[in-house]
Parts: sequence; C-alpha cells; structure tokens
Amino acid sequence: MSDVRYSDQHEWVRLEGDVATVGITAFAAEQLGDVVYVELPDNGRALGKGGEAAVVESVKAASEVYAPIGGEVIDANMALADDPAKVNADPEGDGWFFKMKIADAGEFATLMTREQYDAFVKEH
Repeated sequence: MSDVRYSDQHEWVRLEGDVATVGITAFAAEQLGDVVYVELPDNGRALGKGGEAAVVESVKAASEVYAPIGGEVIDANMALADDPAKVNADPEGDGWFFKMKIADAGEFATLMTREQYDAFVKEH
C-alpha cells in the first residue's frame, strides 16, 4: 500500500516501503503550462529535505523542483528527457521525476495530506 503526501512547493511524494517517488502536482503542472524540458538528478545523489533536486522548464518559466524529504536518488524518469510533455499529461502518475531511498521516514509524516494540500492551494 502506498501513501501520497504533498509539499508547500507543490511536489508530491508516493511512499512505498522506504522508496519515495517524487513529482510535481497537477496544480503546479497547470501553472507552468506546456513543459518543454526537464533536468533530472543523477542516481546516487544525496538530497536533503527542501534541497534543489531537478529543474522543469515550460513555455512560461523555469522552476526548481525540491526534494520534499531527504534521501538518495535511485532512479530518474528518463522518459521525461525524450517527452517532457508527460509532466503535463500525467503529473501525478507517468510524469514522475525521480525515486529515492528515504533517509528519515519521519519527514514524510510532516508533509500535507491530499485534503490539506487542496485547502493550501485554495488559500494561495
């Protein structure tokens, strides 16, 4: 069973065991517009919570993607390099950015639930 949480920087994290899959939310993808380029982190890269992890560029802007929790990158979605539009088509599914082995499961619990994130988006 996986659980999904959200950051205030509009990233989502799906946790399965000690592996977290990270991407940007549908709200973030909509705000960016058509994604034209994605720069992904290298495998083995250590990421601290809140640290810069990736870059996403759209026709409107370039934006950092931050690590919502800390850990070590174990996989990057290389399909995005060939088809960055996957981020727009399925931001919370096939448009994921990277997977990492988490360092501290307690960090996951500090992130927002779907209901909390939806309320956060409405307020901002």
